[in-house]
Amino acid sequence: MKHIHGIHHVAVSVPDIQLARRFYIDLLGAQEVSQAEWPEGTAYINEIVGLPDCSGSQFIARLGNAYIEVFEYVTPRSPEQDSNRPVNLFGYTHFCLQVDDIDAVYHRMLGAGIKFHTPPKHGGGPERDGTKKLGFLATYGRDYFGNVFELIEINTASAIAPL
Repeated sequence: MKHIHGIHHVAVSVPDIQLARRFYIDLLGAQEVSQAEWPEGTAYINEIVGLPDCSGSQFIARLGNAYIEVFEYVTPRSPEQDSNRPVNLFGYTHFCLQVDDIDAVYHRMLGAGIKFHTPPKHGGGPERDGTKKLGFLATYGRDYFGNVFELIEINTASAIAPL
């Protein structure tokens, strides 16, 4: 569509921005490019996000071809999050990280305490043929707060194209 370049970033609200940095920066390897805090009464932010008298902090980090923006709202404070929120509920369900070695990333994340719904599963093409991987491998995990993300390794003969 004319004038739309693509997706620039995805944003997530978290209850602990420092713990979020451990996930996005330390574990995923994203590069933090900016950070900010704003006090209650910052008019332009209140208007943009539609929350009167909000306050909080945020950071933006680059991860490959896109950015992730992470917010911690101090006011108004969110009710407790369901860390097992089902992905079938209306709204955004997850973001996806394309990796080149899903097994290595999966095991590194397990070691850091990340929970996954299942080990990586094959899909989108023929099974592995013993000499090369075909199709794609994918799994869903949850960050330290329960927000869902997908890991995907896209290989030859896949129904979807790699980045």
